Amino acid sequence: MPRLFKAILLGLLVGIMGLAVSPLHSMLKLDENVGMGLLFKMRGARQAPADAVVVSIDKESSEKLNLPDNPDKWPRSLHARLTETLAKKGASVIAFDVHFIEPRSARDDRLFAEALKKAGNVVLCEPLKMKEVPLSGGQEYDDTASNIVKVVPPIDLFTRAAAAIAPFTLPRIPFKVSQYWTFETGAGDSPTMPAVALQLFAAPVYGDFIHLLQKTSPDRAGELPIDIKTARETTGVKELMKKIRGTFESDPLIADRMLGELERSDTLSADLKKRRLVESLIKMYGGGNSRFIDYYGPPGTVTTIPYYRALESGGEAAGDKKIDFKGKAVFVGLSEVLLAERKDSFYTVFSRANGTFIGGVEIMATSFLNLLTDTPMKPVSTSSYILVIFLWGVLIGIICRISPVGYAAVATAGLGVLYLIAAEYQFKNSNTWYPVIIPLFLQAPVAFFGAVIWDYIETNKERQNIKKAFEYYLPKDVVSQLSKDIAQIKTGSQVVHGVCLFTDVAEYTSLCETMGPRELGIFMNKYYETLFRPVKQHDGFVSGIIGDAMLALWVSAGSETALRGKACSAALDINMELQRFDQSPGCEKLKTRIGLHCGQIFLGHVGALDHYEYTPMGDIVNTASRIEGLNKYLGTSVLVSEDIVDSLDRFLIREVGKFRLKGKAKPIVAYELMGLRESAEEKQKIACDVFAEALSAFRSYSWDVAKEDFGRVIEILGEDGPSVFYQALCDRYKEDQPAESWDKIVEMGSK
Repeated sequence: MPRLFKAILLGLLVGIMGLAVSPLHSMLKLDENVGMGLLFKMRGARQAPADAVVVSIDKESSEKLNLPDNPDKWPRSLHARLTETLAKKGASVIAFDVHFIEPRSARDDRLFAEALKKAGNVVLCEPLKMKEVPLSGGQEYDDTASNIVKVVPPIDLFTRAAAAIAPFTLPRIPFKVSQYWTFETGAGDSPTMPAVALQLFAAPVYGDFIHLLQKTSPDRAGELPIDIKTARETTGVKELMKKIRGTFESDPLIADRMLGELERSDTLSADLKKRRLVESLIKMYGGGNSRFIDYYGPPGTVTTIPYYRALESGGEAAGDKKIDFKGKAVFVGLSEVLLAERKDSFYTVFSRANGTFIGGVEIMATSFLNLLTDTPMKPVSTSSYILVIFLWGVLIGIICRISPVGYAAVATAGLGVLYLIAAEYQFKNSNTWYPVIIPLFLQAPVAFFGAVIWDYIETNKERQNIKKAFEYYLPKDVVSQLSKDIAQIKTGSQVVHGVCLFTDVAEYTSLCETMGPRELGIFMNKYYETLFRPVKQHDGFVSGIIGDAMLALWVSAGSETALRGKACSAALDINMELQRFDQSPGCEKLKTRIGLHCGQIFLGHVGALDHYEYTPMGDIVNTASRIEGLNKYLGTSVLVSEDIVDSLDRFLIREVGKFRLKGKAKPIVAYELMGLRESAEEKQKIACDVFAEALSAFRSYSWDVAKEDFGRVIEILGEDGPSVFYQALCDRYKEDQPAESWDKIVEMGSK
């Protein structure tokens, strides 16, 4: 399988795996809590729009005003003063993130109610008792949120006096606050405080908003009040917003048509502020119920002034910087450097490990600013999400599979950094949130380690194949050593005790002349299969073949009787297998000669430069070859040296003489290996005894007696090569008798 194809396959698998795990709730939460948090940290804090101001109910104010730390116990006459002050300073809308669900001092309650009614632009918080349910609103990333059981409005006195009441529910820790509701489904699609604040903030453009709605959907617009004053006096702001929301939900294309009309409106194009407010209203009503919050930074990033300073006519914030409340949305609530245990503190992306959290009122103000500027954090569209996850998986999978491990690691890290930079750029400049966890922390590691494991499996498979291939040429233990350390080629040679088994085919030259090269190759493969099988069955290994000759070895640290016995058994089995081979249909009749010798040999890798062969060297190898050649003169099949048969009693053997072989200075005593003693025929045993007597007579110069005894052996066995050889030698020595100093050695003049 081509490497590129494998790389594409891995890429497809990684891409599909990313898509498969994407819908899992745990993955969505992880990307929301960790991935988006990472992007926020990379982007860092930025300047919050100046359209909102937080008036913080904090410890500093309680000390300055000599009030309890618990803001629930602050006199409502103080809130009345604050409301009057903010209204005088021109605040467009005032939102209290404070619960007023129980009556207190009648005087203070009356003063606060009068201030609310006079201001005409105050929104009070509507607490909710809730249980957890799935969030709805058409968002790609829904979260686990709250299903309202009961709405707890402020006391009736305040409800009638306020411009509106609205809920604003946030999950408590350990849940990270990353979303808010524009319309609370658990409270009957009630608009929340940020949404109501925006509607009141945009009251001056309500008429323009209705005018655009009349152009795009006149029937629907006819059901709504034409001005905000009438709406507040008749249905109230909250009910008005629910009707408008219902209009947009009944026709999902209304928002797009209104935005198109807004683009073509010359009147609104000339006033950018009005245009921005109308556009914000359209997108709020036409958007989903829930949105991701674009946090501007840690606590205090939204313009914040302590409660006690807001009461002062100057409205000075920390550092004596003047705060202008005119035209601003003011949010009043608990806001300071909060710890997690405070009841109105929340865990966000900018929370710190030391327990610093953010107040609900600042989250409310941030949500309002997001609506006003239409800058919520937007998850990338579903189609783009699928495309990014899949293509990233394919890319990273291909690179990891096609590159070496080191390059793959560098490439994976580099591409991960580039992806994160690109995601942060989109996050910062277009408020678009691209997935981070799945591409960088799931797909990238899976692609890299998948490629590494795949490479390991393939490399291991290749190594096993190479080892298996080398085992056709080398012993298994040698292959194992070389696979671990290639230096063994030069250092792995050793002197060992070895048994050499040498074979050769008689009349091989004639065979080559009668067969074509391909036919000869096929035939010799079958022939060698017959030879190799007994060698391997008796724990030997084939050291080499040249043409028709084979050299097999049995090696050990020292001379072992068992090792020599195995070699002899292999020789007998080869002889037997070759007899069957000769009888096979279509096979040429081959006479194979075998010689065995043992002793110290040099075994190892012999060669130079880029070519080595694993082979034995030494006189033992050469002598085994000479013993094999002796078979040709004696008419035998298997000859072994005296060293081979020492202490091997289970084999039927006979000494065939003492010879000085061609090119050898030292004589050897040769034995014919006739078979296993236990399975030998009685006539073979008798023939061996008679042959021994004949050989003794031969060495005693009794040529006639020896010739007669050799003749008896021939009579017993039917035919016997060694006896024929010695009869001829008797005739020669009878005419040309050796000297009295003859050492009984038969001189062989050729191989």
